[in-house]
Amino acid sequence: MTTPRVFVVRHGETEWSLNGRHTGTTELPLTANGEKRIRATGRALVGDDRLIVPRNLAHIFVSPRHRAQRTLELLDLGCKSKYPWQEYPSLSEEEKKEGDIRTVASVEVTEDIREWDYGDYEGITSPEIRELRKKQGLGEWDIWRGGCPGGESPEQITTRLDRLISTIREKYHSPCIGKPLSDKPAGDVLLVAHGHILRAFAMRWVGSTLQDGPSFLLEAGGVGTLSYEHKNIHEPAILLGGSFMVDIMEQDEKKN
Repeated sequence: MTTPRVFVVRHGETEWSLNGRHTGTTELPLTANGEKRIRATGRALVGDDRLIVPRNLAHIFVSPRHRAQRTLELLDLGCKSKYPWQEYPSLSEEEKKEGDIRTVASVEVTEDIREWDYGDYEGITSPEIRELRKKQGLGEWDIWRGGCPGGESPEQITTRLDRLISTIREKYHSPCIGKPLSDKPAGDVLLVAHGHILRAFAMRWVGSTLQDGPSFLLEAGGVGTLSYEHKNIHEPAILLGGSFMVDIMEQDEKKN
């Protein structure tokens, strides 16, 4: 019996992620080290016997920001179709003939998974924000409760994330959850986006309010897994480990 998953991938390292500057709408490239680490992540975690099995992917959502899109490219999933931001397919006709197509999942750029709009706090660090608020006579800052002046509120973030979660469950997960391995359609979904928005996504996935505040982190280039308990779409859960080991056992069982 199968349980579909959502893989969340934070974009690779940028100069601003290195020094803690809040990066919402600003376009920044990945650092050379960031690109190197994402390539390594792809080699380690993408494959038929790895955490992310390309042929099991039903859909890929990616942020409109270039740093997220470049991260998806570097993961090397072997997408059949061209990326929406590219003039040419991700694989040449010659590469396709060599069997390098590993997934037929389509790639969708969506505003629903773009980073939190930091408004007046774009490009500055948390210590700088605290100092600014002190000068303005304002209280402590907590993005999960108060949002960002000139940017987005937790309520606005919740609205767009809930819309995306509903789409994932209704369109991609409901048709395959609990189905026998031999009958299941591809149902896994991949999100490539940003730190704050993906942490917020995980909170909403399990029904927590953003005001609860997260108790987990997602570093630049980090990968997380969300799924369901008891193969029940009404019991969403954060998967802490062991996910790709199950896939290996299922493949062995199918061979036998």
